[in-house]
This record gives sequence, structure tokens and C-alpha cells, in this order.
Amino acid sequence: MISKKAAAWGAVVIIVITAFFSSFLTFQVSKYIDIQTGNRYVVSREVYQLLEKYQTLEEVRQAIERDYIEEPDQDKLFVGAIKGMAAALGDPYTTYFTAEEYKEFIVQTQGSYAGVGLMVTVDEKDNLITVVRAFKDSPAAKAGIQQGDKIIKVEDVEVDGSQLEKAVSMMKGEPGTKVNITILRDGQTLNFTLERAVIEIPDMEYRMLDGQIGYIWLYQFDENSPKNFKNAIEELKGQGMKGLILDLRGNPGGLLEACTEIADILLPEGLIVYSENRQGRGEKYYSDKEYLGIPLVVLVNEYSASASEVLSGAIQDYGVGTIIGKTTFGKGLVQGLRGPFRDGSALKITVAKYFTPKGRDIHQKGVVPDVEVDLSEEAKKFLRENPGKELPVELDIQLQKGIEEIRKMLNEKK
Repeated sequence: MISKKAAAWGAVVIIVITAFFSSFLTFQVSKYIDIQTGNRYVVSREVYQLLEKYQTLEEVRQAIERDYIEEPDQDKLFVGAIKGMAAALGDPYTTYFTAEEYKEFIVQTQGSYAGVGLMVTVDEKDNLITVVRAFKDSPAAKAGIQQGDKIIKVEDVEVDGSQLEKAVSMMKGEPGTKVNITILRDGQTLNFTLERAVIEIPDMEYRMLDGQIGYIWLYQFDENSPKNFKNAIEELKGQGMKGLILDLRGNPGGLLEACTEIADILLPEGLIVYSENRQGRGEKYYSDKEYLGIPLVVLVNEYSASASEVLSGAIQDYGVGTIIGKTTFGKGLVQGLRGPFRDGSALKITVAKYFTPKGRDIHQKGVVPDVEVDLSEEAKKFLRENPGKELPVELDIQLQKGIEEIRKMLNEKK
């Protein structure tokens, strides 16, 4: 308990804080008030110190309002303060969304939007916005933007990983309008002017590679992926599939629930993944007894992240498939959405870590493939010179290795 003098000063602090923060502070203080006597409040030392911090914030706001050369926008100041608080965590995956930004974020999991057709992530090694995929036939793919390109400017405004959502928002817009993007590729700076279009976001494509091997290329885990994956499996089985190659290369993740539903199809009964927060609490996801049970290969690369690593890591732990390719991205963090709040805004916040069934922490480590295979220089040259085109099977030595492994498994079953 603090002194009467300190308590009185705490009351003064409460009175001095303007309406700009009053509703928030009233809510916070009401949770911790120990004694109320008339207009005086006695609060814990922790709350008193918190009030002092908010008093400094209010003093800065008042100085800006009083002395800045131009009339400040109060709403922008408030949003900036909140965004700054989220950014101060130094976590590129924790972001505050305004109401408009939140609506745009939700669209990314629902199938279409107007923009340039890029799927991007943050490379934690250099904190740059990195292209994971340019969607087929999109403005970005047609212009020649490639996987691995680093976006360093949008409309001549410098951007990095801490401004991921801002950069994505700036690249979106009305169909037919143009946007300028600057990328870094192999040490060279390249400028692109792209015309925005309505982008249909595919989640997968599939086909038979020969009479026995089915192939599913899963782009991302969205709300439609489990249903589409089940339909693809049934269709491929109807065409005689005896083994499956699941291609997760360039898949940046997506919805955990979608990932675990797909994992349930591929894994025997047991734990799929579990998460732990800083208090050691978390969630566990399980698969049931029924599963596909045919020879399985999973292709991954350095852009396979998050939910892709959950799925490939679980398959590897159970030994029900062979992982081929390059070590994955290493994003083993769980984000949760808080909100929408009263004004429609929301917070995407890192709340926990993922762990594989055997307890492996994949964050900043990735999933190491069972068979490491890189693309050949000839394949990389083809992708550079033919942006937006799929790599021919004969040049894709990772896929060729997958086909070889499936055939070996099928022969062993005879």
C-alpha cells in the first residue's frame, strides 16, 4: 500500500489525463482500485507506475497538439501509438490492424482480392519482405517477379518486414490501377509497374503423374483446403492412385485448423501438433484411426513455412512419408487474432510455439528433409527466364526424386 501523499498524486494523475485516454484508464484503474474515499483512490504501486507511463504518453500527445507545425490528425496519432506498441515487440508476425486493414486481412483467407498476385512473407534473417509465390497468370507473374525476390519499396516508399501489412495493403487496390514496386534480386535493384487485377487465389492443383502416382501441389492452407484436398484424394484414387506426392514447396502456411484436418487424412491415430504459450499452457490436435495409408512423399523447400512445417514435421515424426527437398523456413510460431474491437480493429499476435508430435521446436530451425535435394542450375535458369511458368517435370529433380522414392516403396510392397 502506498502513502496518502502518493495516493493523492495518483488521483491528480487520473484527473489530469484527458478524454483521449480517459475511457481506457478508467477501465484499467477500476480493475485494481483498492480503496475509494470521495474523489481519492488508493491503488497498487504497479497501477500507479502504469499511470505515470500513460501520463508521459499524454504529455507527448499534448506537446504535438500544441506545438507541431501543422494541425495533427488525432485519429492517426492514436493508431500510430497502438501500431508502435505492437512494433516495439520486434516480432514481424504481431500486427495491429485498423478496421479497414482487418477486412483486407480476412479476405486473404477467403479466395479472391484485387491486387498484383503475390504471396509474401518476412525473412527473419534480413527482415525483408520476401516473395513466396507469384500466382499463375497474375500481373506479378506476367511481369517476371520471382520466388525469393525481396520487396524493398512500394510506390517509392521503403518497406521492410516490420511493415509487411502496410506493404501488402499498398499493393492492393482497384482493378486497372497501377502500382510501382521495387525489388532486390541477387544484389540488383529492379523496378516494376504493375496493373492491379482481381486475383483468384488457388489453394491447390492436382493430377496423376503416371498410372499409379498422384500429385497434389498445395499452395496454402485456407478455409477451403480440407474439402478440396479430400476431393482431390478421392478423384486421384478413382484414377488408380497407389502412391502420393504432396508438394508443399513455397507454401507459407495459413490456417492451423485446415492443416490439422489435412493431417488427419494422412496420419495414423495420435498427436498431430501441440502448442505452448509462455505460461506452458496450450492446445493439442489429434488425428483419428482412419488414414490414407499409401506410399507418401512430401516435397519442401526454404519457403515452406508454418502450417507446412507442422504437416511435414508430423509426417516425418510418424515415419509415414519421406520428406524431400531443402530445409524449411523455420516459422514455428502460433498467431492468434484478438478482436475485432469496438471500432472494428484487431490485433494479430504471436501467442505460442508449435511443437511436432515428438516435441521438436522447429522455430528458426525448420524441418530437415530425409533426402536433401536442391534444384539444378538449369532449373533455376528456366524459372528466371520463364516467370510464371511451371517447372517441367524433366527439370524438377526434387519431383523426380519423389517419383523414384514412391516407385521404390511400391516395389517393396509387392
